[in-house]
Amino acid sequence: MIDKQTRERIIALVHQEVVPAIGCTEPMAVALCTARATEMLGCRPEHITARLSANILKNAMGVGIPGTGMIGLPIAIALGALIGRSEYQLEVLKDLTPEALEEGKQYIAGNHIEIGLKENNHEKLYIEITAKAGEREQTAYIAGGHTRFVSQAEAEALALGKAAEGHGEGDNGDIQLNLRLVYDFATTVPLDEISFIEETRTYNMNAAREALKGNYGHNLGKTIERPMSKGIFGDSIYCHIISRTASACDARMGGAMIPVMSNSGSGNQGICATNPVCVYAKENENTEEELIRALMLSHLTAIYIKQSLGRLSALCGCVVASIGSSVGITYLMGGDYARICHAVKNMIANLTGMICDGAKPSCSLKITSGVSTAVLSALLSMEGKCVSSSEGIVDDCVDRSIHNLTAIGADAMCQTDDLVLRIMTSKGQC
Repeated sequence: MIDKQTRERIIALVHQEVVPAIGCTEPMAVALCTARATEMLGCRPEHITARLSANILKNAMGVGIPGTGMIGLPIAIALGALIGRSEYQLEVLKDLTPEALEEGKQYIAGNHIEIGLKENNHEKLYIEITAKAGEREQTAYIAGGHTRFVSQAEAEALALGKAAEGHGEGDNGDIQLNLRLVYDFATTVPLDEISFIEETRTYNMNAAREALKGNYGHNLGKTIERPMSKGIFGDSIYCHIISRTASACDARMGGAMIPVMSNSGSGNQGICATNPVCVYAKENENTEEELIRALMLSHLTAIYIKQSLGRLSALCGCVVASIGSSVGITYLMGGDYARICHAVKNMIANLTGMICDGAKPSCSLKITSGVSTAVLSALLSMEGKCVSSSEGIVDDCVDRSIHNLTAIGADAMCQTDDLVLRIMTSKGQC
């Protein structure tokens, strides 16, 4: 049994990393920082200057802003200044009304907003918002985590690469995890201590149901449920898993005004770590306890991987979260720790290298690829099949395999990240 102090530290970490968010977390973090700068200013800004890291720009360019029917940073910044409240954290725009939206559009039309790249910056998650009115101005900084406000001195140190990267809304590195600790915690801790994780089902499965009420993004989840698709995929647990997961992503990326439970600063990661596990547990008739433990196993595995990958990287977050859901599904299939290690290795052998080219409606396609692989990897592991250490980046040690994956995503793919942003910002230039 894990000692009480360690259990409490892990539970605190999960509470820190698994939180509600409305819309894509990058533009919401920019809106949050704008709200704080406006509150510090004490009045409506006449001009707002945003200086952002490349990864924030990449993830905010093409995504829908909830309740607006618009995409991108200008409307997020305008609404952050006009109706945002920093106390709401990543639900900063939940007070949005039609009147506020119209006012936000007029604010954009008045050329009050300037958005640019933070030059010579080494922190992947960096937001600097300066709000001005007359001779007065105030600047708010978020760095290292989507809701992690920092001082000017700390922001400057992070930008120069002088502070440890990867620390989140508090301190993601407070307790260093490994897969054995993750497994032992999720499967042995008293159930009443972790039953709160079931709230992720309420949020994220509700987002999947919301998608059925409208036409969001590319309607991937609804497409998979149509008769022609069922003729291809069948009316199976597999079909339902990818449909419910893609649907929630469709709604979120398409601008539905509905909260999801995020993981490590990403709503899509939260969805991907939750919905496949919930659908499998329901259709496999697992017990409530098994579902709770599987959800904790899935979410905590994703948190563990993000500790070494960092919050934003060139590696698509669905790779991380799909590994979590594969672990959770393997557990629901009756898999022990050895089978779970096999599932992780099978995932790493398949999905390594999937790039993140920003948050956008087509993220549902990548999530579907990740979740499909999650199911396949779980099935293979239960058959005793595992990619060996003689193949690719997989190592005999499962934790070393994970760190091989995150080293590629955090370090080796940095040039890929730069090129992706250059392509995204120069499209249309022949």
